[in-house]
Amino acid sequence: MKVAVLGSGNGGCAVAADFSLKGYEVFLFDFEEFHENIRAINEKGGVLVEGDFSGFAKIKYAGHDIEKVIVDAALIMVVGPAFSTKKFAQASKDFIQKGQKIIVCPGSCGGSLIFKSSLGYELNDESIVIAETSTLPYACRIIKPGKVQIYLKLKGGIFLSAVPSTLTEEVLKEIQDVYPALLPAKHVLQTILQNANPIIHPAVTLMNAALIERAEEFLFYEEGVMPSVGRLIEALDKERLLIGEKLNVPILPDPVIGKMQGYMQEENYMNGYRTAHGFKGIKAQSQLEHRYLNEDVGYGLVFMSELAKEIGVETPLMDSIINIASVIMNRPYRENKERTPDSLGLSKDIIKKLTNVL
Repeated sequence: MKVAVLGSGNGGCAVAADFSLKGYEVFLFDFEEFHENIRAINEKGGVLVEGDFSGFAKIKYAGHDIEKVIVDAALIMVVGPAFSTKKFAQASKDFIQKGQKIIVCPGSCGGSLIFKSSLGYELNDESIVIAETSTLPYACRIIKPGKVQIYLKLKGGIFLSAVPSTLTEEVLKEIQDVYPALLPAKHVLQTILQNANPIIHPAVTLMNAALIERAEEFLFYEEGVMPSVGRLIEALDKERLLIGEKLNVPILPDPVIGKMQGYMQEENYMNGYRTAHGFKGIKAQSQLEHRYLNEDVGYGLVFMSELAKEIGVETPLMDSIINIASVIMNRPYRENKERTPDSLGLSKDIIKKLTNVL
């Protein structure tokens, strides 16, 4: 079976390698600006993997010809940061075939909705199957072009929802041999809200901003999440859980889901992150200009904050993080409206149908 992977970053290389090692024919695409990994994979004929699973994963094709990658692929995995989702959709629009299954992995706050609308389909159109996961199934980093370290492949606690959700089980069956730990989400609001990256990454980054600006190397979780940072993460997480509760969407606290996934061994915010086996050895970013703020604030926290306003939930700490990050980065994250209920096509009527609460 042919599998197309769009994206050659950390997650894209991990996904491509995992499918290849399971016996699939994998075709990998990325834009020309990301040529280093593509060139290295072509030179070697595949991706070298070390860590939680390992081996040499053959890649049938790696390049910049998206038509060659997409046409006749049974499954298309869209793997990249939130800002890449629409760009991948626009590039692939002329080559998508009905009957193909597309998974935005991770959804990074409604990626499936963005991808589907960018292709020109209504959200309830069942002729094309698009889904998203709540998070990336791996903790991973590219060590050098063509070589990826898998710190952890998640053991559980990862959700998938198709759009519409009536197609979720159909998608899960397609990938259960590669991702047996995937669980069906109630609907896309669950995959959006269960992603705790916007709760964790900006808090840790802002509380360690001086170290990052001084380019002092440190371990993001083991050294960056002291008890005071853990208390901030916990308070932010409580706001996320309140949003889920108001919407009647089952959302688990992050340390609980972290233990299910295999990242964490303790279900607490104070020590759970810095003692987590799954986070061991992960270095902090080398600059503030990074997805931990640009994506997780600009796309994730802004969406949660705007959704909370729609349903009458107060989020003073989320709002504070958005405001502080906007000042530090000189970037009006809220004004940019990268992901909001409106931009995702989630009107009050649609939210009401999904939750049966509002």
